[in-house]
Amino acid sequence: MSKFGPLSRAAAMAGLLAAAGAAPALAAPADVALLQSYIGDWSGTGVLIGANTETVRCRMSLTQGNQDKVNYSGRCTLAGTRLTVAGTMAYIEASKRFEAAMSSNATFTGVAIGQKRGSGLVFNLRERDKDEEGKDLSISAQISLKDDAIEVAFEVVYVESGDSLRAEVPFSR
Repeated sequence: MSKFGPLSRAAAMAGLLAAAGAAPALAAPADVALLQSYIGDWSGTGVLIGANTETVRCRMSLTQGNQDKVNYSGRCTLAGTRLTVAGTMAYIEASKRFEAAMSSNATFTGVAIGQKRGSGLVFNLRERDKDEEGKDLSISAQISLKDDAIEVAFEVVYVESGDSLRAEVPFSR
């Protein structure tokens, strides 16, 4: 398995927080209330598994945004590398779905589509990108908001070799 460079690790960390944020929305009150129930400060510690296993520590803050949006900002640290992300989560009435949009200091951006599952929400993100050497990456992330907890699972796969990075971080208030 090849070693992953700083950009690959940063992309992995971006996915961790990305999976956690869209355009103007006019949502049903219950949809807005569900998103707003997660407003607050969150922290989590998890593991990144790749060529090596490393501890990931993350913090995230969700705040009331304009209209019915919830803004978020966060950071993760891993092996001396810090990743920051920011974005919004909202119910998009025109699309009849939840969306989480983000940007990061690792040049990773994306929109995760959210669906109600029981009393919570699950956001899924699937993207293709390139690493710092131009190799194709497949990126997938899932964030689950349920029962006053947030769980993030993220995977980066090098398309050509099949090598991968996987991280899981449970967040709590």
